[in-house]
Amino acid sequence: MKNCFLLLSLWVSCFLSVSVFSQTSQKPDSLGLPGDNLDLYAVLDLFQKSKTIEEFEKSLNLEKTGINNLDLNLDKKVDFIKVVTKKNGDDFTFILQDAVSEKETQDVAVILVSKDKDKKVTMQIVGDPALYGKNYIVEPKAAAPAATANPGYTGTDPLKAPAPVNTTTVVVESSPVVVYMYSPAYVPYVPPYHYAYYPPYFAAVTVMAVGVYHANHYNNYYHSGGYGNTTVVVNNNNYNNYNNNSRNTSNTVNHNNANGNYNGNRPANTSGNSVNKAANTAGNGGNKAANTGGNTGNKAANTGGNKASATPSTRPSNSPSASPSSSKSSASPSQSKSPSGSGSRGGSRGGGGRGGRR
Repeated sequence: MKNCFLLLSLWVSCFLSVSVFSQTSQKPDSLGLPGDNLDLYAVLDLFQKSKTIEEFEKSLNLEKTGINNLDLNLDKKVDFIKVVTKKNGDDFTFILQDAVSEKETQDVAVILVSKDKDKKVTMQIVGDPALYGKNYIVEPKAAAPAATANPGYTGTDPLKAPAPVNTTTVVVESSPVVVYMYSPAYVPYVPPYHYAYYPPYFAAVTVMAVGVYHANHYNNYYHSGGYGNTTVVVNNNNYNNYNNNSRNTSNTVNHNNANGNYNGNRPANTSGNSVNKAANTAGNGGNKAANTGGNTGNKAANTGGNKASATPSTRPSNSPSASPSSSKSSASPSQSKSPSGSGSRGGSRGGGGRGGRR
C-alpha cells in the first residue's frame, strides 16, 4: 500500500511539472483565442503597403506571405478572408470576413481609416471580440524624435524641440493605400467570393501550429516598435455604426469558443485532464492492488476453512460417537451455503435483471 501511494505521488508531480512548464513557456503575446492565428500587427502593416484593396486582399491570402493561418471551422485548412468596404464621406471601414460555412460568416477584424476636418488621416485595426477579446486595437506608432535636446546647452544654435505627438492619433497620409483611397482614381471594391468559391490564387493549405506561426511573426519589426496597442478608437462614430449595424457573428465560432475547441484553449484543458487521468489511474491501480491482496487473503482463508471443516467429515471413523458429530459438521456448511446462494440469485434478479431491461 505504501508503494502505491508513493507511485501515485510521483505520477501526479510529474504531470503537474509538465503542465506548469507548458504554461510558463507560453509566449506572452498569446491570447488563447482564435485570433492567435492572424497577427493584426502584420495585417495592418500589409494594408499600409498595399496599393489597392484588391492587392491587400490577395496578399493577405497568399501562402507565401504567411500572415493568414486562421481556421475557424476547424477543418485543418486555412480559411479565405475577404475584404468588404463601407464608405461614409471621408470615413472608410474595411471589414475582414471569414465564411465559416455556407450560411455563417464571422467578422475577423475591421480597419478604420478616417480623415478629420484638418485633413489628417488616422488608421486603426480593431479585432473582433470573439477572436481577440475586448478592445484589441492596433495602430501605427509615431516615430521617435531623432535627437533629444540637452537642457544644459548654452550655445547659439539650440536644437528645436520636436512638436508634441499624440500617441493615439497617428498621421498615415503617405501610405500607398491611403493615397489611393482619397484620390480621384479610387473605385470601390466589391469582392465576388463566398463560401466554397475562391480566387484561383488561393490555396487552402494546412494550418501550421500556433507556436510556429508566432515564431514567424513576433520577432518582426512591427512587434518591436512599428505598431502598438491601444484601447481607444479614434473614430467612435464610425466604429459604433459598424458594431451596431454591420457586424457578423457565427454560432459555430461561439460554440467552439465556449467549448475550448480552438488551439489556445486545448493545452490547459488537455494538461488538466492528463493530470486527473493519471491520478485516477494511479489511485485505481492502488485500490485494485489492495483489493486484490484482500481478496487473495480472504480466498486463502476461506479455502483453508473449507478444507479444515471438510477433512473430518470425509475420513471414516470406527468410533460410534464420531458419526453423529461428523454428520452435524457436514450439515452445517451445507445449510450456510443455501442462504448465501439464494441471496445472490435474488440480488441478480432484483438488481441486474431489472436494470438491464431499463
